[in-house]
Amino acid sequence: MERSDQKLQTLIEWLVSTIGRLGYPGIATLMFLESSFFPFPSEVVMPPAGYLAAQGRMNLWVAITMGTLGSLLGALFNYWVAVRFGRPFLERYGKYLFISEETLKKAEQFFLNHGHISTFIGRLLPGIRQYISLPAGLARMKVPTFCVFTALGAGIWSAILAWVGYWVGYNQELVTQYLHSITVTIIAACAIIIALYLHHLRKKKDHAK
Repeated sequence: MERSDQKLQTLIEWLVSTIGRLGYPGIATLMFLESSFFPFPSEVVMPPAGYLAAQGRMNLWVAITMGTLGSLLGALFNYWVAVRFGRPFLERYGKYLFISEETLKKAEQFFLNHGHISTFIGRLLPGIRQYISLPAGLARMKVPTFCVFTALGAGIWSAILAWVGYWVGYNQELVTQYLHSITVTIIAACAIIIALYLHHLRKKKDHAK
């Protein structure tokens, strides 16, 4: 366990050094990797940027903006991969995976109607944020809508991480404690948003009758 903690601390120190050396483009690049297929957690990218901002070596809001931009570009990369390779694959071989053309059409319709809320919520949830772009791409969600709600969700998450680093520094143990509480709060908030959204849809449906 100690060895694992030491490795993590070494990684954090390397990231602080790297981000300090590469500057804002480094933040965007690392967040691009985090937002695409590469297993690179944002939790070890944005807090060091916030720490550097607290030292006066970076502007906090520019760091958050670059983190959000990197996340958006990574999400667009995943979206493109899903459209370019995933969709043709499923159209050709989906029947062997019990995914019919009708299923794809339903997915398209779902993201047409609910893609905005799905993308926004997905960007805030751990374990989902990196992959929500794939079903959006498979369903050919409208790119402008995808970009707006991806940027909104990614911006909130980047800001939270950067502010934690700003106030806590790069003490990973404290960062982890804060982020655990924040993540639980975000999940609860997302559950409330989904409940309100479903209630809104139900009322809208009732009025339409």
